[in-house]
Amino acid sequence: MSKRAVPITLTDEERITLRRTLKAVTATQREVWRARVILLSAEGKDNQVIAQEVGRSAKSVALWRRRFATERLPGLDTRPKTRTPIKYTPDDRRRVIELACSETPEAETHWSVRTLARAAGVGRETVRTVLREAGLQPHRLGTFSRSTDPEFREKLLDVVGLYTDPPDNAVVLCVDEKTQVQALDRTQPMLPMRPDQIARRTHDYKRNGTTQLFAALDVAAGQVQATCQNRHRSEDFLRFLDGVVTRYPDTDLHVVLDNVSSHKSAVVRQWLTRHSLVSFHYTPTYSSWLNLVEIFFNLVQSKVITRGTFPSKRTWWPNCWPSSTSSIGRGSGSTGPKPPTRYYWHLNTCRDTSLNSMPASS
Repeated sequence: MSKRAVPITLTDEERITLRRTLKAVTATQREVWRARVILLSAEGKDNQVIAQEVGRSAKSVALWRRRFATERLPGLDTRPKTRTPIKYTPDDRRRVIELACSETPEAETHWSVRTLARAAGVGRETVRTVLREAGLQPHRLGTFSRSTDPEFREKLLDVVGLYTDPPDNAVVLCVDEKTQVQALDRTQPMLPMRPDQIARRTHDYKRNGTTQLFAALDVAAGQVQATCQNRHRSEDFLRFLDGVVTRYPDTDLHVVLDNVSSHKSAVVRQWLTRHSLVSFHYTPTYSSWLNLVEIFFNLVQSKVITRGTFPSKRTWWPNCWPSSTSSIGRGSGSTGPKPPTRYYWHLNTCRDTSLNSMPASS
């Protein structure tokens, strides 16, 4: 390749365009110095002299000078970088996948890209590509809980049957407790969100006590009857149920519950014998996800508790249910302000979606 500088001759239109680029406020630094290179080249200056004036290497000056000579103004545009495709053999792919799925690194619990690359004898980018194509994510870990209930099928059909085909002239209620709800307050006020800045809060907090949230979801109406109590013993559970029963006088109630001990104690069984219109339906072991009131608890956690600040335990419940919002219904046995309407719509949406996806009971 000749080291002689490529001569540049500009047309009037090209010269005007390059000078406009130098003065343009919106022009990038790359566009400005490339335009300077071409204008100085048109004056007949050598590459070394131009490189000193624009603060670049003579090699870069020569590159953009040649591009302009062959492509004119479009040659000054930034081109996308082209990467050489990663090449690996089927044996490399098989080896990476087998290691990722069947073994763990020594003295570690899971593979990283670097440890897996060293063990497989391939490059890190090869490992990334293979894992991405195979849908493998060694850095992630999920959890599961498999029900060991021998009557899983029977209880599942019982609960789902109540949702999809409830008894005539009866009300189906999903009842549960959200225990150990912490009233946390931050040591300093939260900094609000602003352009290019997310909301921020201090990492430390003050514990202001805990409370237990009892809730009963009417499956058909999508309404929630809820209250807070200091403890979640059987006596507290029955106190809440007394308020629920009062709201539905002379009505058959089918209550869906999980298997916590406070729902099956001797005092609960005695209470049940005195209320002939109430029937309990227990979800299978480790299957509380069948209880639709968990949807309500999830909304409370994500929309109220997670980012909430509560100076005391007594302020948690009023802050949870702002008095400025309308009610979705509250039984005579409940305490505290009325829940906001937004939960009513969320619950109806989730309820309809869940029921449509459930199989019909046999």
